Amino acid sequence: MEDLFLKILESIGEDVNRDGLRATPKRAAEAFRFLTKGYNEDIEKIVNNAIFDSEASEIVLVKDIELYSMCEHHLMPFIGKAHIAYIPNGKVIGLSKIARIVEVFARRLQIQENLTRQIAETVEKYTQAQGVAVVIEAKHLCMMMRGVEKQNSEMITSCVLGEFHDDPSTRSEFFSLIK
Repeated sequence: MEDLFLKILESIGEDVNRDGLRATPKRAAEAFRFLTKGYNEDIEKIVNNAIFDSEASEIVLVKDIELYSMCEHHLMPFIGKAHIAYIPNGKVIGLSKIARIVEVFARRLQIQENLTRQIAETVEKYTQAQGVAVVIEAKHLCMMMRGVEKQNSEMITSCVLGEFHDDPSTRSEFFSLIK
């Protein structure tokens, strides 16, 4: 990967031997590996059986989970936050596991629409919840720094499953809680 970053720098006309760039291919490769580390993570190990019996039957919501991802179309970051809710069905998941699930999928080349669905389906799979709802709000540098260059645009995506999909009042409660 270092060789490829070296070639990219050369192809834009940079002097790869100048002080500021000598170690850049190595640093860029390390950064890119970190930004895409989700490919090397196993959801089973992340969840690590942190599913617990519970009599809770109302919405469990974790708001404002920060996320950083990379647009698969332009390899540019998008940055935002996720709001994740589920309605337990006799089981709850460890709180930090929800944020870790977000991290695994966000640290892959993505489009926000797919990221939202992957998180929802994974929470549903591990909790066997009666319903799952995920909303992601993000700013995309590919839209801010190039193309239309709209600095204040924000993309919002949602995925609602189970009771959140089927019951308008449950869905409405979720959306009012994340406002």
